[in-house]
Amino acid sequence: MSELPSSVRLALWVTAAWNGVLPLRAAVARSFPDLDHVAGDLGRLEVWRDLGERALFVALPRPGDVSRMPLSGAPATALAVEAGECVFVPSLGGLLVPVLSEFGPDGDTGWRVDWSAHDAQPVPRHRLEMIDLRDVERTLVTRLREHTDALETVGGTPWDASARAEAESALDTRSWGLPDGTPAKAVRVMSLAATAGLLAGRAWRVRTLGAGGVDVGTNARRESLLRSLGADADDALADATNVAVMSLAGWRPA
Repeated sequence: MSELPSSVRLALWVTAAWNGVLPLRAAVARSFPDLDHVAGDLGRLEVWRDLGERALFVALPRPGDVSRMPLSGAPATALAVEAGECVFVPSLGGLLVPVLSEFGPDGDTGWRVDWSAHDAQPVPRHRLEMIDLRDVERTLVTRLREHTDALETVGGTPWDASARAEAESALDTRSWGLPDGTPAKAVRVMSLAATAGLLAGRAWRVRTLGAGGVDVGTNARRESLLRSLGADADDALADATNVAVMSLAGWRPA
């Protein structure tokens, strides 16, 4: 799947479309260039546009923390947490939640995403406008430093020079295909957050013993630190994306 969550791409491209940069149908296509099939309730995007929405926001919820998504019913919230992502509109209230799955016979499989629409409470505009990109970046850098120190103490730090170079190559922002006008400062923070999240995810999957790996005694603590790092990265990615959304929608300067 994409280096960026599907919801991040959709939020940026649809906001650009709602503000006249390109047709909505083209924006949806640009959001999922690496998926074989896209289906579900995406017609809701036209409804929201016609009712005056001009900004589509993203949330990356996780078990125990749904603070960045709007209030919704328990089934919708559980589905968004399981997916780890969703998009929402603030004025009317409403969610779209993706489910990614593999389809097709053995030897000829592809990936699809199916979106489901759900009711949600509106989100006050001032709550979103409170996000400060400088604070987002400062907090992320501080947390990365704290996690680095803690992981060096525990053992198995995930970002040696080769691992970081590999992650940065995989997350080359030139290949993201973001809309024209996406603020460079927001893209920089998105890149840092996505790189940190990718490193944490790859390191969490390491189970080998010995040099570069972990032993049984340190595994639990290391996994806890990596989960915390991934959560911090997701928070920063969602916040930086939403700052970019507000810029594309004309809510604030680039």
